[in-house]
Amino acid sequence: MAKTKAGVAAGTAVTIDIGIGEKDRKAIAEGLSHLLADTYGLYLKTHAFHWNVTGPMFNTLHAMFMTQYSELWTALDEIAERIRSLGHFAPGSYSQYAKLSSVKEETGVPAAMDMVRQLVEGHEAVARTARKVFPAAEKGGDEATADLLTQRLQIHEKTAWMLRSLLE
Repeated sequence: MAKTKAGVAAGTAVTIDIGIGEKDRKAIAEGLSHLLADTYGLYLKTHAFHWNVTGPMFNTLHAMFMTQYSELWTALDEIAERIRSLGHFAPGSYSQYAKLSSVKEETGVPAAMDMVRQLVEGHEAVARTARKVFPAAEKGGDEATADLLTQRLQIHEKTAWMLRSLLE
């Protein structure tokens, strides 16, 4: 077998010993995979709404949606890299995301305020998904994942509030 620079045979699995057992790492990674899929679905919806919004609030919503999809894009990498840090592969296909996501897909072009309503629902859905991962992270003593989840919750709850305020 070919050796890598570290002297480990190429293709040989390296034991992960970060203080979180395999069973807990798997449960956390599975929860984070749902969070990744939800985040991707919300990213895609937000970006499409950015492109297609029309009406009197065009400038405001176009700019707001761009800020939001840019933040979501960054979050995708953070979530996927946490899954990899736990020793698991991150899902990365539309079919996987369709199975894992709770964010409802939009195939049409709704009116501007309907876009806002859907994004409120999407951010709330992602927040609910993030909350569901906490028990596994706590059980495994995974403070890094708990921190990531806390950050994601703060962002999604604040964004939902800001969008909701446009509907009042």
